[in-house]
Amino acid sequence: MTRLHIPAIGLDPSDPGLTEDTRHDRRHLVSFDPATRSRRQATVRATAMVFNDPAAVALKQDLDRIAPSRATVLIIGETGAGKELVARYIHGQSAQRGGPFVAVNCGALSDSLAEAELFGYEKGAFTGALKSQIGWFEAAQRGTLFLDEIGDLPLPLQVKLLRVLQEREVVRVGSRTPIPIDIRIIAATNVDLDSAIQAKTFREDLYFRLNVASVHLPPLRDRPDDIEPLAHYFLDLYRARLGRSALTFSPEALRRLRAYAWPGNIRELENAVHNATLLARGERLEPSDLRLSGMTRPAARAEPADLEAGVQALIERAILNDEPAIYERTVRACIRAAYDFNDSNQVKAAAQLGMSRNAFRTQLSHLGVIGGRRRAGSPSHVVAAPHFVAAGDALDLRIGVQKFGVSCVLKARGALEAALEAQGVRVSWKEFSCGPSLLRALDREEIDYCVTGEGPPIFAQAAGVPFVYAGFEPPAPQSQALVVRQDSPLVTAADLRGRVIALNEGSNVHYLVLRALQNQGMSLDDVQCLYLTPDEALWRIRRGQIDAWAIWDPILTAAQMEHDLRILVDGRGLAQNVQFHLVSTSFIRNHPDVLAKVLDEVRRLERYIAAHPAEIARTMAQDVGLPPHALEIALRRLSCGVSALDDRVLGQQQAIADAFRDAGVLGVPVSVRDAVWRQAFPAH
Repeated sequence: MTRLHIPAIGLDPSDPGLTEDTRHDRRHLVSFDPATRSRRQATVRATAMVFNDPAAVALKQDLDRIAPSRATVLIIGETGAGKELVARYIHGQSAQRGGPFVAVNCGALSDSLAEAELFGYEKGAFTGALKSQIGWFEAAQRGTLFLDEIGDLPLPLQVKLLRVLQEREVVRVGSRTPIPIDIRIIAATNVDLDSAIQAKTFREDLYFRLNVASVHLPPLRDRPDDIEPLAHYFLDLYRARLGRSALTFSPEALRRLRAYAWPGNIRELENAVHNATLLARGERLEPSDLRLSGMTRPAARAEPADLEAGVQALIERAILNDEPAIYERTVRACIRAAYDFNDSNQVKAAAQLGMSRNAFRTQLSHLGVIGGRRRAGSPSHVVAAPHFVAAGDALDLRIGVQKFGVSCVLKARGALEAALEAQGVRVSWKEFSCGPSLLRALDREEIDYCVTGEGPPIFAQAAGVPFVYAGFEPPAPQSQALVVRQDSPLVTAADLRGRVIALNEGSNVHYLVLRALQNQGMSLDDVQCLYLTPDEALWRIRRGQIDAWAIWDPILTAAQMEHDLRILVDGRGLAQNVQFHLVSTSFIRNHPDVLAKVLDEVRRLERYIAAHPAEIARTMAQDVGLPPHALEIALRRLSCGVSALDDRVLGQQQAIADAFRDAGVLGVPVSVRDAVWRQAFPAH
């Protein structure tokens, strides 16, 4: 079996294998020295990165924010656009830069040997296995593993990859011994994974596991200012190799390069320059030497010779005419023009304006272009009025619920539908297993409103999910805990060092585990965390495969009562377990009165729960799938009563965000106040 060994090339300026080419005034060009690329007889496709174009500058800013964390990254871009180079840049700026960078093309893995290639094998595991061999995961130990074209991975291998990502250990073919791995995963694809999920060729749970931080790599045609520096770099490279040091581009050739659409992206540009260097007859490369097809980029619309002067003249005229809302209309025109010019492609439009996609998306939401609710027949550019619609116009309110909690009780009660029906609002419910799933649904605009704990909104805000905090429930620290088997030798949280803990990543209990360890002078590095679903975690703890399980009510109560588990430590004194009411930015902007009505119903629910816990438990039992007596106990521990946000609660939530950041769990800093609905936080 042939293995391709990839050298550990980072982007540390001190690396002798890296050069910064300042010829042609290209200060933003980072190139890999050919000598370095040839070490260990490696073939490295990625050769140069340019950060001249505004789209590339915006990309670099995103990469610089992502790189220092250990978060798994998914790079999305066309073939030849430089996905591997982006992965190498992230590796070079990360804490893993001293370790290896291992690149694997998943599309080139054969079905029969793929598992052995990735996970390794033991001697005698199959015919031809004459000695034990490590796999790509072990080869990347303490470094970065780049899984290119992840969308081409066979489904059976996707299942095994998911388990590796969850458990952070591999089992070689022919062995039963798990091997812990300490690596960062970066995946890349040119496949529309959303479509692949719908077509059942890619697992949704694997997509969520990979898509912790996503990078959308613009194609070369959308980065026109990068074309010329790249062309000069490749010309320098190949004229040195071919002994044609006097060769240059003619002005006409450079104009042709900029006008061409580059369907093959950077790889096609390199090949075009290489071919032209080989075949050019004179000392200047002409358009005919490039041998490009007739495909050109769409011509830009005419614009003033001086953009700022043109805008200034229009604004001065508007002021003289005493026109209203000039600033708002100017921003709206800018956002709308970029959006329409790029055929509704948010990534391209944002990059061309020099904005992040999240900021651009927020502006579109302000305009009502995305995420808003419109009356039948209204034009797409009209923002719905922020009031109840008339009866018969039918506004949909989509609520995400977990198996237990305020929203689930609200659903079981059935009073909300009746309260909103007279206002022309239809309520629909969609169930999710945990808080992080609710926030992903908010990001995909599948739901408008949900209630979840402290952890998920912090991670969602870091990922740019468009939502706001609209209220909070009183703390319920006893409704979350770390549990162990009754026969476990663990007595206190101090005994967790070196143990395996199952939890749901990014949830409330993630913070509980962090605090429980910190209270004993430990960190997350002192334990092994497995990110498992509640069902899988319960199965494993009952069989002794994990040492502790961090879980919340009502699963906590049911697990104690039915599965011979005991509480090692609960949230008291460690984590408040506050539940937050969250709503999508577009919905709250267009329909604040609807949310106000929902919160009123939640306040009424508080009194009903206190008076009728047994009745509600019986009503919920069938939907939740848990015994009524367990639900009743959990309900009595539940704190209800939505309140407006205040400085104390916001300070506590900010402290949690800072703790995740300090622990290296959260890749970027988060300001909780930036996501607060102003009407939910009274002015002082």
